[in-house]
Amino acid sequence: VSTQSTGQNPPSLHLEARNNMTEKSPRVTKGVVPRGNASGTEQRTRFHEYVIFGRRKPTEEEPSPRIYRMRIFATNTVQAKSRFWYFLRKLRKLKKSNGEVLAIHEIFEKNPVKIKNFGIWARYLSNTGTHNLWKEYRDLSRCAAVERLYNDLAGSHRARFSVIQILDVREIKNRECIRPSTLQFHQKKLHFPLPHKQPRQTPAFKTTFKPFRPITHH
Repeated sequence: VSTQSTGQNPPSLHLEARNNMTEKSPRVTKGVVPRGNASGTEQRTRFHEYVIFGRRKPTEEEPSPRIYRMRIFATNTVQAKSRFWYFLRKLRKLKKSNGEVLAIHEIFEKNPVKIKNFGIWARYLSNTGTHNLWKEYRDLSRCAAVERLYNDLAGSHRARFSVIQILDVREIKNRECIRPSTLQFHQKKLHFPLPHKQPRQTPAFKTTFKPFRPITHH
């Protein structure tokens, strides 16, 4: 399996630590996901983006432990918390048995009806080793781009969901794109062919049976 390199160092996982809870920090609500984007324009995807706050359980030696925040792409809150403890155990040696989840919130796309360019840094494990890669997708939301990444790696590299790590997902401008599959959509006069056209029949000439098969390809 070849590793795609863009000359840019992939950032680390979204992990932040705070000494104490501030006034603007989320309240301690376990498993509560607020309802957002009530307009109904959110694209239906298999993955959702969650932000999770967790910390080590307070003790007498450490009454105010550090708080960690992480963005996770998962199908539901149960899977999101499982991935949160998986990464936190590797990065900070903090397990679910001696830790607690303070809050979990779902993040919605700000403008889900506009097409955008998304760049994704990811890492996955294969039979030969660990590989870093950079992918570019044009889609309506970050979750839809991540879903396409998982499908792409599953089909091209036989990578399972458990061995793929999303390092960073960001919206990029047209001049920052480098993949030919993305650059081909940046033309000013872009036209798409119409290979299949279904003609409409007027009620006066509409019949149940026809003596010949209609021609719908042009």
